[in-house]
Amino acid sequence: MRVLVLEDEYALRQSIEEFLEDLGFEVKGFERGDEFLDELYSQKYDIILLDVKVPGINGFEVLKQLREMGNDIPAIFVTSMTHVDDLAKGFELGCCDYIKKPFDLKELEVRLKNVLKRECFDAKSDIVELGNGFWYDLKRFILTKEDTPIPLTKQEQRILELLIKHRGSVVTPELFCEEVWGEYVDPANVRVHINKLRKKLNKEIIKNVHGVGYTIDS
Repeated sequence: MRVLVLEDEYALRQSIEEFLEDLGFEVKGFERGDEFLDELYSQKYDIILLDVKVPGINGFEVLKQLREMGNDIPAIFVTSMTHVDDLAKGFELGCCDYIKKPFDLKELEVRLKNVLKRECFDAKSDIVELGNGFWYDLKRFILTKEDTPIPLTKQEQRILELLIKHRGSVVTPELFCEEVWGEYVDPANVRVHINKLRKKLNKEIIKNVHGVGYTIDS
């Protein structure tokens, strides 16, 4: 497996490269976004890791250009930009995961292998079937039932995408707080938003795992 890394902090880039190479990956790193893109134009990689604030072209713009060209390579943002709006922008641009600095290299290993295993929602398809006539378009962020659009709030959209991202696994209230709101939120508030979303879907689609969290079956 070949990994391409965009990270302008030299020590961190070296640490990531050495760590992943020890795991058996073939790794190459760049500090500039334009050089990173040039490498992707000329060489094939299996997954990319992107910092955002880098010289040349920033990480958001790099992924935007790739997706506009139809390149669906799995992408993980690794960045100090931790605001929920930045996280949302990353997923809207088409990333598969978003790791907030500082992080443990073991976390990077777990997330990277998870993305490779599930191929980022199966990048070959932008529309996810949820069952009972419901579909979700990952590119246009639209929920439909039998071709009829169902309006979602921003929080409901992010909740649904997080559940799809972790399809087959249980999403805890803590993870909802981190990924949807970017900060601690009262669990009762989380439940309110999830229950509103469940009412728009068939309740059996989003299942409540008592005392643990919520899940969508794989």
